[in-house]
Amino acid sequence: MSNNMLIIGIAGGTGSGKTTVVNQIINQLPTNEVCVISQDSYYKATDELSYDERIKINFDHPRAIDFELLVQHLKDLKSGQMIEQPVYSFVAHNRTSDTVKTHPRKVIIVEGILIFNSEELRNLFDIKIFVHAETDERLIRRMRRDITERGRDINEVLNRYQDTLKPMHQQFIEPTKNYADIIIPNDRYNTVAIDIVRTVINERL
Repeated sequence: MSNNMLIIGIAGGTGSGKTTVVNQIINQLPTNEVCVISQDSYYKATDELSYDERIKINFDHPRAIDFELLVQHLKDLKSGQMIEQPVYSFVAHNRTSDTVKTHPRKVIIVEGILIFNSEELRNLFDIKIFVHAETDERLIRRMRRDITERGRDINEVLNRYQDTLKPMHQQFIEPTKNYADIIIPNDRYNTVAIDIVRTVINERL
């Protein structure tokens, strides 16, 4: 089973356009051959913390991620087993009691800003893609998303960007670009990189 399973890691900063790239790859494949695993589902459970302590968690730091569980789940999928993906609530800042049953597929896409920070996880990826976007582009997208979709106030978004997102990006995300096999500069018309990925998938499968 594992020989013909392809695991693709897609990283890049907040607002870099990872989701667009993920969707472009998914659109090339039959529905029953692909599944997506998001790093956001694998934030550590924080049952032992109070809500006030939870809101202080730095979600842009590798320490916030349960890499052990994510690695275990990928290994399970590779060996042909179904997994129960955790469901994380960004309202409660904790894992919920729900899980998502996820079956092994030919192509497994793992996406998240910090996924290249774990060596063990990196070693499980057959292809590592980093989506690059200019800092101002990423900030603009992040602001649009947080203000329109999450009802945040503009100062709150900017402060969070300056205090947390930007330093974390420089310290933990940008340097992992060096691990990537393919760097996709994010503009909407980047079909070349997607074609390369498609070719690799077709060759491997």
